[in-house]
Amino acid sequence: MPKIIGSSLGEHRKQVRTKVFDALRNQLYERGFDAITLAGVAAEAGVGRTAMYNHFPDREHLLVAFVEDEAARYVARLTEAIDTVDDPADKLAVFARLQLETLAEYHLPPGTALGRTLGRTAYRRIAAHADPIGEVLDGILRDGMRRGRWPEQDPAVLAPMVAAALGARQVVDVPADELPRASTSPWRSSYARLE
Repeated sequence: MPKIIGSSLGEHRKQVRTKVFDALRNQLYERGFDAITLAGVAAEAGVGRTAMYNHFPDREHLLVAFVEDEAARYVARLTEAIDTVDDPADKLAVFARLQLETLAEYHLPPGTALGRTLGRTAYRRIAAHADPIGEVLDGILRDGMRRGRWPEQDPAVLAPMVAAALGARQVVDVPADELPRASTSPWRSSYARLE
């Protein structure tokens, strides 16, 4: 009988998932999704192959579960950071900074390559992870318009433009004291808060 880690079956499942996701993250960064095998992830995570298959029947299920877990944790982190500021411009700056940092951290293949690798259902579930992030951005943009921080625009047009602009950028870490000193820059204040 396999040994249960944690104080309950629920805790055991959570700890196994954490170990598996850590191993998957390492392997994604080192080799990419095409080289991932369930047996390889199980070995690095220190869990039996049978336990691995009990949690994730195939690579697609593993990747979907991983992305959903990462996205949920990111949205919680994003919401918490945004809730620390009141001004919509500061909220937008916090959103942009976290998006840039997060995009620099993750190494999944671009959407088209991932779409060719995964089945349609798995790809749709992974693509849906961005929906809550888009809702946060939409809320920030609407709040800024309502409060007169920027002109009225159609959020359905503006939000994808902001997301596309952020997706095309990379983070360059500059210490807060070396950022431009213009008091109107929301980037400086949000960067200092995030450190």
